[in-house]
Amino acid sequence: MTASFRALVVNRSEDGTIDAHVQQMTSQDLPPGDVTIRVHYSSVNYKDALAVSPNGRIVKSYPIIPGIDLAGIVTESRDERYLPGDEVIVTGYELGISHHGGFSEFARVRGDWIVPLPRGLTLQEAMALGTAGFTAALSIHRLEANGLTPSQGAVLVTGATGGVGSLAVSMLARAGYEIAAATGKENRHDYLRNLGAADILPRSELTPNNPPPLNKQRWAAAIDPVGGHSLAYILSTIQYGGSVAVSGLTGGTELPTTVYPFILRGVNLLGIDSVYCPEPTRRQLWERMAEELKPAGLLSTISKVITLAEVPAVIQEMLAGAHLGRTIVKLD
Repeated sequence: MTASFRALVVNRSEDGTIDAHVQQMTSQDLPPGDVTIRVHYSSVNYKDALAVSPNGRIVKSYPIIPGIDLAGIVTESRDERYLPGDEVIVTGYELGISHHGGFSEFARVRGDWIVPLPRGLTLQEAMALGTAGFTAALSIHRLEANGLTPSQGAVLVTGATGGVGSLAVSMLARAGYEIAAATGKENRHDYLRNLGAADILPRSELTPNNPPPLNKQRWAAAIDPVGGHSLAYILSTIQYGGSVAVSGLTGGTELPTTVYPFILRGVNLLGIDSVYCPEPTRRQLWERMAEELKPAGLLSTISKVITLAEVPAVIQEMLAGAHLGRTIVKLD
């Protein structure tokens, strides 16, 4: 590898102030690991935004190179499964949280964290998907394992203009599902229709005042990367035996619901953890995203490309709730 390389480094001062800037690093700055990767692309996720937020509370210690996703080419390896020249993906685990992450031209990771780049995806496309895409695919996988099929009716997707939401809408459309997309962005309805949404709901519809514990059955299932009070309403509207896959908490951590949806309608609440998902499922879903779940317009509609120096500005946009789709970070 080169004598020095660029990385976005985040520090926290004693008064709690967070500073993020691009600086030169060397191989000595990289953490222990079996495999060294020349990072070509990363992506910006909400978790990365929390890593540079004073109240984010997810980073174990500073300084840290954020970036919970990366895709690149192996340059050095002590793991016999990977050789120099292999194209690989890393998402989740401790990357960008307690282990230097993908906002760096080079990364060193454990071999167990790596997924080979599947045929049908480029490195750039892999990061247009990233953790958000993997979370969306895992949500669909869990819903289908609990019996969901396209013939059962519409699937609700909340936070539909965000990373997980945008990719969930597009993946569901590719798989033949009817989609109802919920968003608070009135000026993004055309974007959602282009992704495949048949119906678009205002976010406020999911947070009515004093909702009853059970409402009219509306949706066969839901993918919810938002959580909070709207999740309670969603659970009360799912069809008998249906499921809700929840993967986020941007709407809050409280869930003011009752047992009624679960014991009177057999509704399932499925927790989606993309961080420590077992390797066989992880590889299976990356293969599926490279084939029948690969979103239409992945690079042209859903994602945009920025430089490493532009990451802090995009993070502020994300924290302000103004971010759309996916943002890829180009590092080569």
